[in-house]
Amino acid sequence: MSSLARPTNDRMIGGVCAALARRFGTSATTMRVIFLVSCLLPGPQFLLYIALWILFPSEDKARAAW
Repeated sequence: MSSLARPTNDRMIGGVCAALARRFGTSATTMRVIFLVSCLLPGPQFLLYIALWILFPSEDKARAAW
């Protein structure tokens, strides 16, 4: 499993779904569909997405840290 960093080349909005897809070994499209379907359920999914966008470093910054 790879580290959680938002990729620079596979982003739609913030790259959170692409980062999670890399982490769990699925496609980014699958992760985006799962997120959209979860938004139909009650809960703070959108706020969680924004929090993960802030918490996950960009791939550029993660590389520079190493």
